[in-house]
Amino acid sequence: MPMPSWFGRINKRIFNPMELRKGQRPVFRHEGRSTGETYRTPLDAHAVDGGFLFILVYGPGSDWVRNAMAAGSAVLELDGRDISLDTPRLIPMAEAVTMLPADVKRPPASLRISHCLLMNRSR
Repeated sequence: MPMPSWFGRINKRIFNPMELRKGQRPVFRHEGRSTGETYRTPLDAHAVDGGFLFILVYGPGSDWVRNAMAAGSAVLELDGRDISLDTPRLIPMAEAVTMLPADVKRPPASLRISHCLLMNRSR
């Protein structure tokens, strides 16, 4: 895993709620795999041809990633509107880098990020 799991737990419980209150970041809305509850996770969302790309700083085992993969869909709250997403798939970081807009800062190699999540805009 690129980032330590303990840091992810702190982020989930302390920093994510702070970011949600600020309301300045895209929010990934997804349904829990076992609970069926709706969760909101602040993330960086990168627009790519036909959808959005999410860099998996905590790896593909993160709850929000597993929830999206299991459900096959999610909603991205962006600039005051809801964007329906579907067809989640993990793609290698090497492929994702070629899809990112030129102005997006690439994560440092030291993080060892192996995959990104790519989702299509629902039609």
